[in-house]
Amino acid sequence: MKYILVTGGVISGIGKGIIASSVGTILKSCGLHVTAIKIDPYINIDAGTFSPYEHGEVFVLDDGGEVDLDLGNYERFLDIRLTRDNNLTTGKIYQSVINKERRGDYLGKTVQVVPHITDAIQEWVVKQATVPVDDDGLKPQVCVIELGGTVGDIESMPFVEAFRQFQFKVKRENFCNIHVSLIPQPSATGEQKTKPTQNSVRELRGLGLSPDLIMCRCSTALENSVKEKISMFCHVEPEQVICVHDVSSIYKVPLLLEQQGVVGYLSRRLNMPIETRPRKMLTKWKEMSDRPLDPWFSRVERRQEQKLLPRGVDFKVQAGFHKKLDFDSASLEPSTLTEEPVKYHEAWQKLCSADGILVPGGFGVRGTEGKIHAINWARKQKKPFLGVCLGMQLAVCEFARNTLGWADANSTEFDPESKHPVVIDMPEHNPGQMGGTMRLGKRRTIFKTNSSVLRKLYGDAEYVDERHRHRFEVNPELKSHFEEKGFRFVGQDVEGERMEVIELDDHPYFVGVQYHPEFTSRPIKPSPPYLGLLLAAAGKLPSYLQKGCSLSPRDTYSDRSGSSTPDFEISELKFPPTSNE
Repeated sequence: MKYILVTGGVISGIGKGIIASSVGTILKSCGLHVTAIKIDPYINIDAGTFSPYEHGEVFVLDDGGEVDLDLGNYERFLDIRLTRDNNLTTGKIYQSVINKERRGDYLGKTVQVVPHITDAIQEWVVKQATVPVDDDGLKPQVCVIELGGTVGDIESMPFVEAFRQFQFKVKRENFCNIHVSLIPQPSATGEQKTKPTQNSVRELRGLGLSPDLIMCRCSTALENSVKEKISMFCHVEPEQVICVHDVSSIYKVPLLLEQQGVVGYLSRRLNMPIETRPRKMLTKWKEMSDRPLDPWFSRVERRQEQKLLPRGVDFKVQAGFHKKLDFDSASLEPSTLTEEPVKYHEAWQKLCSADGILVPGGFGVRGTEGKIHAINWARKQKKPFLGVCLGMQLAVCEFARNTLGWADANSTEFDPESKHPVVIDMPEHNPGQMGGTMRLGKRRTIFKTNSSVLRKLYGDAEYVDERHRHRFEVNPELKSHFEEKGFRFVGQDVEGERMEVIELDDHPYFVGVQYHPEFTSRPIKPSPPYLGLLLAAAGKLPSYLQKGCSLSPRDTYSDRSGSSTPDFEISELKFPPTSNE
């Protein structure tokens, strides 16, 4: 087993997760089986109770693990399936050590950070690194480990010490360290500064780890003189200094690393007899990443960006790359649809110019009435609509109010006293605790009809396995009232008690899903619900379904001006995603 540890210096949030994912991607392109582990030094057991404004949205795995978004990057880039144990936290380590102490496993010894905590970290990594993550069930050959935070943080000290010891246990030819550092470029001088990186590497060496590759995050490409300076003062060869400058898409980073000889260096350093030339996987990756990409979609979901970007949804990843669809996007704060006149009219003008509408998941009552107004407009105007999780629940509320005549219809999350509780709490896990109380992880959805649009988009599958994260669901006792009016619950759970997929009769694309399809979407294998939304907005969904869910490169479409464009280059689709509150 080969271990690649990715550490960070100067500041946090400089892209260690993307770089770790990219390193894994280029190694996988060489035919290696790769897995990944994310270490978060916080004391929380998992990410389930985090505020999305502080850490970005939670990512959910097949086993229901609520983890850091970086594990979502690993899964998307590497096309693998991880478990909750691939996310290691200080809380998990201390909990496991304390449990051992309570059982008497340490035979009365004084339990200390060294060796008990550090040993537990190493044991966890070795055990998890051998767990198969690919569909073929083969054990990984390379494990990429990302250590969150910044070198020098007091929280990460036990992990750094654990890997200082670990490098000698597994031998030099099986362990290497990639250090990601920031090269600031002050606007006053425009000069790329190396001193922060020098100090960061000195700090790392003082803790017993020596970087094999120094990956320099910078706004523009590194000048040769700067690279030589880093090489000289950080005691590495120039080829070990890698430039990772800002790019228009995070999916260009693997290609950036491959072009600078990272595969060749790792092959020599870790004694891996692999071909270093680009494989077919990287060729497809290049074709994908060369698609035009609005920088708005490249933002990492952190803090304030979370107000603009739906939960984990990157339209370019969901469908645009796969079918060569290009489009414009516009964010829309749902509360403005019900607020004071100026914002109200601006918001409605933006909404009415959209070709398709996505209402994503979320928590809390804020903005829900605005979302219901948007759903009502999409339903009546026959505009393509996709509701995810809360978006589906609000579609049910809207239909109940405006078609069934239940004026107070609502979710009990927002109105516990509603006489028509069309969405109710259906608890499943650990009531009384904050973490793990929702319906989490992979669940099976059975399609109840052969005519379902979404079933066809899934390749005429009888069922799909998708990931969930929610507490509230459609009230199954009221199902018949909706279906009498053409509001179909076409997908349900195995027992037929939980409503998973909705579709509306006589509408080009009105779909809601209780699960989160974005969790299993891949750059080259897009999520069917999102792909369906884009195709419907382009007016190409009927022909796509008629051709068995495939598009010919020679196909064309006619836009609203009547002109014809090859390859489905759709340049003026507009999608106003609502905020994820």
